[in-house]
Amino acid sequence: MAVLPLDVTAGRGPAQPVSRPARRPPRRPRAGLLRPVLAALLALPLIAAAHGTRPHPFGDHIARVPAHSGAPAPALRVSDGAVEAYDAGGTRWRHAREGRRARAVLPAAGHAFALWSDGLVTDIERRTAAAVRWHRAVPDAASWLRTPGAQGGAGVLQPLGPGARMLAVVTPQRIAAYRTADGDLRWVLPARAGCAFAPAAAARRGTALLVAQPCTGHDAAWTDQIVAVDDLGRIAPGRTPLGNELPGER
Repeated sequence: MAVLPLDVTAGRGPAQPVSRPARRPPRRPRAGLLRPVLAALLALPLIAAAHGTRPHPFGDHIARVPAHSGAPAPALRVSDGAVEAYDAGGTRWRHAREGRRARAVLPAAGHAFALWSDGLVTDIERRTAAAVRWHRAVPDAASWLRTPGAQGGAGVLQPLGPGARMLAVVTPQRIAAYRTADGDLRWVLPARAGCAFAPAAAARRGTALLVAQPCTGHDAAWTDQIVAVDDLGRIAPGRTPLGNELPGER
């Protein structure tokens, strides 16, 4: 059967031209949309300035006095609740914290460690106080530091290892050791039940730090009331310490 072609225009009459909608001129941006954009651009310098002047989260205030680049490391002291570095020329820098008081300071090569009344330990660059390297909170230390018997934090900060590579923080509840390079917590030694560490009663024997641990009971031997530690932790036969190397070091 033959198939005839179908004329789709049949019955519609002559072809009509297709009308197209006229082009509309482009709309101009409304002034109401430009105002918030301009306001945001104008506010950027103010936001940057506020960001640069906002208070430090730990309340640190550092006042520096320019010193000769070849000047030796200054001595350290606690003065009026702050840490001061000084030499023959006077005060080199002063580190204070809002609402906190420095209780102890420990100098080391390139470091100035400080213990504060809120139980925070800081490490600041010693020669020029260029920056506070790290802050670390010591658990259960703030209330003890505020008591009259805390002796001002005497003996709490103890250097361990060659070059003071580790910092031991001795409180009645525990001894915590931090790597001085970055403040990483390396080991913790809790006090024995019924006993408490006495930071002010510590002595050194070679590379070991001997810390008194008096106990309330009468059945504790005197050997249990003295603890020996070094940069790797408690000194004991057959121990397997973790080590204190930085990531990537052997």
